[in-house]
Amino acid sequence: MSLLPSIHERLQQAQSRHEEIARLLATPEVVSDQKRYRELSVEYAQLEPVVDAFQQWLDADRSMQEARSLLETADTEIRELARDEIESAAQSRQCIEEQLNILLLPRDPDDDKNIFLEIRAGTGGDEAALFAGDLFRMYQRYVENHRWQLEILASSHGEHGGYKEIVARVIGHGAYSRFKFESGTHRVQRVPETESQGRIHTSACTVAILPESEDIENVDIQPADLRIDTFRASGAGGQHVNTTDSAIRITHLPTGLVVECQDERSQHKNKARALSLLGARLLEMQRSAQAREQAESRKLQVGSGDRSQRIRTYNFPQGRVTDHRIGLTLYKLEEVLAGDLDLVVEPLLQEHQAELLTELGN
Repeated sequence: MSLLPSIHERLQQAQSRHEEIARLLATPEVVSDQKRYRELSVEYAQLEPVVDAFQQWLDADRSMQEARSLLETADTEIRELARDEIESAAQSRQCIEEQLNILLLPRDPDDDKNIFLEIRAGTGGDEAALFAGDLFRMYQRYVENHRWQLEILASSHGEHGGYKEIVARVIGHGAYSRFKFESGTHRVQRVPETESQGRIHTSACTVAILPESEDIENVDIQPADLRIDTFRASGAGGQHVNTTDSAIRITHLPTGLVVECQDERSQHKNKARALSLLGARLLEMQRSAQAREQAESRKLQVGSGDRSQRIRTYNFPQGRVTDHRIGLTLYKLEEVLAGDLDLVVEPLLQEHQAELLTELGN
């Protein structure tokens, strides 16, 4: 196996660009321009693993060529050593080529962004609200495992615990890349505490993952299209609760979208968070329309992120988690709910990469 000429050329271009950016980052003009410096630093970091892997490939390729030249020698022992070196270098080169194929896949421009996480209880009444609480805690622990930050923007508690609805913001580099396959319907199968007959009930929650728009001005939101209401934040009590009308509710009149933020004590900060969430939802509406058009011409293997799509079932009696999109079944329910969500995320990412590789091959 060898790199295609087109891929080899792309790698050489990436190597040249990496060197160019390194020079630019050392110039006073770029250092004094924070926005430009930040953009180039991000591009440099993205290119680095590609360039490192390409250098490893070049080293392995050079070793193989040098070993081949030794096959012409008359010394039997040296020829045998050369054959071993060729085999070792070829295996190393093939492994690196597989890495490079993944590294060269088209990047999702949203992968590095923060996200808005929305969980809503669906069918199942109180049990669905309790399950929404379980899902939120699962995501909260996953965020902690990655040392990201989580802010609750708005929540509505269930009558017997859990949440009817909860909206949070996750702040961390790469948050969207790990969360983006969570959008959809999550089902739980278990015996509720109130069930005297021991029957298993099925309840559901919907999860939405929205990348945070870095610049709200990129989204077409006209002030005349907004109705902004203030109200007093609800909470468990304390000196800072229900003392000022700091919570914000924004209604986008053309679409009927409603967003709230009551996390911050500052009305100004709550408004900024709510506008950012509104922008993310409007972008999601546009993307959903585009995804529906794409789905007509090709099958989306991992899923479109449509919230009506059933993506995962959590079966408590069997300790089982099933992701229906890729046919993955794990008997590790406790671990997943405890925040070890990468047990499910990694196979989803691998399936997504395989799908992209197939598309590129076609």
